[in-house]
Amino acid sequence: QVQLVESGGGLVQAGGSLRLSCAASGRTFSTYGMGWFRQAPGKEREFVASISWSGGNTYYADSVKGRFTISRDNAKNTVALQMDSLKLEDTAVYYCAASGKYTSGRFYFTQQVDYWGQGTQVTVSS
Repeated sequence: QVQLVESGGGLVQAGGSLRLSCAASGRTFSTYGMGWFRQAPGKEREFVASISWSGGNTYYADSVKGRFTISRDNAKNTVALQMDSLKLEDTAVYYCAASGKYTSGRFYFTQQVDYWGQGTQVTVSS
């Protein structure tokens, strides 16, 4: 079992940056594909970024490609999401996600996720 705890959310102006972190418990963290999803008010939860168990492969939604960077540190059981050039439409609750089946990191749907964090709010203002 994996428990995930996010941190780093907050209020930022458009064009600014935030760094989200996700701390995972469990000895098997390095065997999971990890990712970030987000959910805006009135919308479904959507894929943002994911990373393979080794960190060697990363995947991004088109809407964040070139602005967001996902990374992981298996020694510290953490995964991070660096968000730059933030836009108003990035406002959402961001969730850390772990997939035991998709260790490659190639998972894009909520049904492919085994564990979720509690979420952290990111608000981008004009």
